Amino acid sequence: MFKVIYTILIDLVETLVIAAAIFVVIYAFLFRPFQVNGQSMFPNYHNGEYILTNLIGLKLGKLNRGEVIVFQAPIDKDKDYIKRVIGLPGDTVMVKNGNVYVNGIKLDESSYLPPDYKTYGGSFLTEGQQITVPQNSYFVMGDNRSFSSDSREWGFVTTDKLIGKSFFVYWPLNEIKFVKKGTYNID
Repeated sequence: MFKVIYTILIDLVETLVIAAAIFVVIYAFLFRPFQVNGQSMFPNYHNGEYILTNLIGLKLGKLNRGEVIVFQAPIDKDKDYIKRVIGLPGDTVMVKNGNVYVNGIKLDESSYLPPDYKTYGGSFLTEGQQITVPQNSYFVMGDNRSFSSDSREWGFVTTDKLIGKSFFVYWPLNEIKFVKKGTYNID
């Protein structure tokens, strides 16, 4: 009897160790959950939603305009932010009359924002000012432009601060969906 219980316990411990090792590998190298905090990505992503973020995608490929990313907050190193990539290294970005311009072309953001949304400058990127995104940096904005602390306020996100590309909302269950990537005709 003791031998049977011992065998069951050993099997249980082995199973738990293997499951924990698989979880650590997935969490550390492949996918990580991220909770949306605040309204900066509204109307597409809501406070309290959980989003899966692909960690390896950044190492295997490049970022594109319109992708939703998670990165270490420039202001508070203990927080992570979720924003949309607007400008890539070498791009020029300008906000003017409520619109966003990249490389002199007005962005059509209708694939993820209502047509009446307006974007205005901040303390880093002021209204009508054109800036160039430096190498190894990105210009990002929240979808809820009036209520987002983003590159317009604190500047560029450097490559070393990037965590991953968000791709799937998995909680709450009634909000399950793939992350909307914006598509722009810039290049």
